[in-house]
Amino acid sequence: MEKDKRKLTEKELKRKDNFEKFNSEMQQNGYKTKNMIINIRQANYLGPLSMLPFMAFTFWIYHSVNGFDLEGISLGLAVVAFLLILCLTILHELIHGITWGIFAKNHFHSIDFGIIWSSFSPYCTCSEPLKKWKYLIGIVMPTLVLGGGVAVVAVLTNQLLLFFLAEVMILSGGGDFLIALKILLFHTDKKESVYCDHPYECGFVVFEK
Repeated sequence: MEKDKRKLTEKELKRKDNFEKFNSEMQQNGYKTKNMIINIRQANYLGPLSMLPFMAFTFWIYHSVNGFDLEGISLGLAVVAFLLILCLTILHELIHGITWGIFAKNHFHSIDFGIIWSSFSPYCTCSEPLKKWKYLIGIVMPTLVLGGGVAVVAVLTNQLLLFFLAEVMILSGGGDFLIALKILLFHTDKKESVYCDHPYECGFVVFEK
C-alpha cells in the first residue's frame, strides 16, 4: 500500500489540515464519517470502460440520423480537435467549480483547482459540505453539458467534429460517473447527512447523524 501513496502538494496539505479540523468539529457535534474513496489507478481504466455504453448509444443516434461521413477529416481538423479537447478539459473542471460555487454558502471561496501530476489528472474540489443532491449535480454537470449537450447539438447540426468532441467528453466523465454511482448507491437511515469532497483523494466523505 505504501507504494500507492503519493506526496501531497502544499495546497493539498493545507486542505488536509482544514478538513481534519472540520472533521473534528463535526464529530464533536455527533456526526460520524464515511470515506467513499475511489482508487485513482482503478478510476483511470474503470471510468472510461463504464462510459462505453453511453458512447455507443450516442454513436448509434448520430449514425441513425446523419450517417457517418469520414471524407471531411484532415490533419488540420485533427489539430483543431486536439486543441479543443484541451480547452474542454479545462472547461469540464470549471463547470464543476461553477456548479458547486453556486450551491456553496461561501460560493467560489470554497472552490479549488489543481492537477495530480503523477496521473496527470486535473481536478476541481469543493471544501464546503453540501446536501446530497447539490453535490451530485456538481459531479455530473460537466458530462451532461459537454457530453450530452454537445452530442445533441452535433446530431441536430450534423457536425462530425462536435460529435467527436462529445464522445471524448463522455469518455472523460468516467471518473465522475464512478463517484456519482457511489453517491446513488449509498443509502443511510440517518436523519442528517452532508457530502464533502475528500481533500486529496478521488472521492468524498459523508457526515451523518
